[in-house]
Amino acid sequence: MRLALAGGRTPETLYRLLAESPYQEAVAWPLIEVFWGDERCVWPDHPESNYRMAREALLSKVPIPAANVHRMRGEFPDPAAAAREYEAVLRRVIETGGNGPPRFDLCLLGLGPDGHTASLFPGSGVVRETRRFTAAAWVEGLEAWRLTLTPPVLNAARHVLFLVTGADKAEAVREVLEGSEDPDRLPAQIVKPPNGKVEWLLDRAAARSLVSGKG
Repeated sequence: MRLALAGGRTPETLYRLLAESPYQEAVAWPLIEVFWGDERCVWPDHPESNYRMAREALLSKVPIPAANVHRMRGEFPDPAAAAREYEAVLRRVIETGGNGPPRFDLCLLGLGPDGHTASLFPGSGVVRETRRFTAAAWVEGLEAWRLTLTPPVLNAARHVLFLVTGADKAEAVREVLEGSEDPDRLPAQIVKPPNGKVEWLLDRAAARSLVSGKG
């Protein structure tokens, strides 16, 4: 199984749960290949590293072989080079069937209050990327570089699961699911795998503005 992890507080809660009984014993961890949907351009031991969070919450507590863990190297001084390297990793580890994008069995995603997912932020040209599998994205509001999987990869997944909690996400959830189509403003709307399944797992606070009951 090929799994793309998300960062953030909500996935961290899930990861810590999976590291405990009975879930730890119920998963065939040695058969899982782990990747990331996005990463901050920091060292892997940095407090903001998505890799560090997943390692501390889950990966260090379950029997996943080190060779099965494929992190984005956010510490590279050149973010574009880091993105190219990760694309090479994806091509090497995952059978792409030619020039098509790699296909994850499960891709975990979050949602920001501004409608971003992974590191596809509003106004970023990466939202409209069609060729590259990974990209370095400059996030103006954060004045920082991020590494991210691109829409072709997200939309090749067999199963995409959005995990969203908190009242601060409620309006973004409503706009993404029930608002007009505008992926440049609401990048999460770009995630619509034609041959995959998308599910939204919301708590009551995040779902409170929905009208149709989606999610």
